[in-house]
Amino acid sequence: MFFTYLRRELRRRRKAALVVASGLALGIALVIVVNSVSSGMGKAQDTVLESLYGLGTDMTVTKAAEENADGAGERPRFRFDAQEGDAEEEQSSDRVLVQGMQTLADSTVGEVGGQKGVSDAVGGLSLQVIKVSGEFTPGEFQQEEGGREAAPGGEGPQGRVEGGGADFDVNSYSVYGTDVTQPDLGPLTTSEITSGRSFETSETDAKVMVADSAYAKEKDLKVGSDVTVKDVEYEVVGIATADSGDAAADLYIPLEQAQTLGDVKGKVTTIYVQATDSQQIDSVKSAIQKNVPDTTVTTSADLADTVSGSLSTAADLATKVGKWLSIAVLIAAFLVAGLLTSSAVSRRVREFGTLKALGWKSGRVTRQVVGEAVVNGLVGGALGIAVGVAGAYLVTAISPTLQAQLGAGGGAAPAGGPGGGPGGGGGGVMIGGPGQDAARTLDVALTAPVSVTTIALAVGLAIAGGLIAGAFGGWRASRLRPADALRRVE
Repeated sequence: MFFTYLRRELRRRRKAALVVASGLALGIALVIVVNSVSSGMGKAQDTVLESLYGLGTDMTVTKAAEENADGAGERPRFRFDAQEGDAEEEQSSDRVLVQGMQTLADSTVGEVGGQKGVSDAVGGLSLQVIKVSGEFTPGEFQQEEGGREAAPGGEGPQGRVEGGGADFDVNSYSVYGTDVTQPDLGPLTTSEITSGRSFETSETDAKVMVADSAYAKEKDLKVGSDVTVKDVEYEVVGIATADSGDAAADLYIPLEQAQTLGDVKGKVTTIYVQATDSQQIDSVKSAIQKNVPDTTVTTSADLADTVSGSLSTAADLATKVGKWLSIAVLIAAFLVAGLLTSSAVSRRVREFGTLKALGWKSGRVTRQVVGEAVVNGLVGGALGIAVGVAGAYLVTAISPTLQAQLGAGGGAAPAGGPGGGPGGGGGGVMIGGPGQDAARTLDVALTAPVSVTTIALAVGLAIAGGLIAGAFGGWRASRLRPADALRRVE
């Protein structure tokens, strides 16, 4: 009887039911789109952070900046010997600098790895190589016309030197020393080997390297090519392509080789840390800061504060304005549905009064009204899910491109850390000495993935909307008396 009457009344009042359902659908669709876009923003930001952090990395540990440091750093110097016979012969010199000029002892990696909540820790060394190459051209002495020859022990001939000079090219690129015994942690994990192979765990001190694909294309490198760094020849064994489109470094070599090049034996610039539980990152950070002195710990949440640009702006809008707007629209939809249901009950006074006169109790009338409202809510939920999923799919299909600028505004990331560690010529946040800022911009395509959780939320909102609307109407229906129906009878 309940369902028969319910079906008959909904069919008879389908226009009013559609109005209520449409209002609920609008609010639910907006919630789905906003949640999906927010999820897409989160994934886009994760992609940006992975380009600096490395897959599986929860935090990085770097040397704490010295309070009284003048920030000048060590200036690179190049010396060329101008000896007889060197004229017009190309000369070159490499200067290898440690990124950020701050290093930690190798033993610190073990200290960090031994902290409670740390699953794994691995050290890395970020270097900047500045190569100056070119040639000197000697000038030619031109004797002035009428000038006298030089007398023994007297003054030289009168004339001047013309021509000559020097033509040198300066090339800078980044080299990152990675611990080849732990390939699953560190910046190289953000890249995929697209040609050749990666390092083998036995190549701890081998003269081999992996080149970033963009740098390899620029320098015409391929698997088997040789690259000389500071008079040491390395063989390119693999080409890596960064997942985010921007690599952490131009060249990767075994950590021990990087320490030799940089003349920093037993030193690292960055320690990459993986926590046993992603929910305990803050407590792990506190433990490291307390138990490992003179270090700075940076998590992905800290690094996210350095991301600006249209991605950051859109994320703020989706998180703040979008969510508040969806909540406001949803509340308005619930109230409108409740008022429309209550108004519909007012127009059915004669019907409900007659039913009560025939023996229907107030509870049965209330259940009938609530049942109709819940069905309206479910219909609205189905419409809202369809519209919301279509909207999210449209955003994904268009895939608007957002820009994320890293390290802008004074270098929020610590030097040598997850913004300034690996990355020099490859696009790191800090590419020079301390205090030298450089920002890079990544283009990220926005998507709006719809999760099962979002769909479940939409269904819950649909039921809640129906119950709220039914509560309005049911309360009104329960107050009706059979006498009211008799007054309406003509």
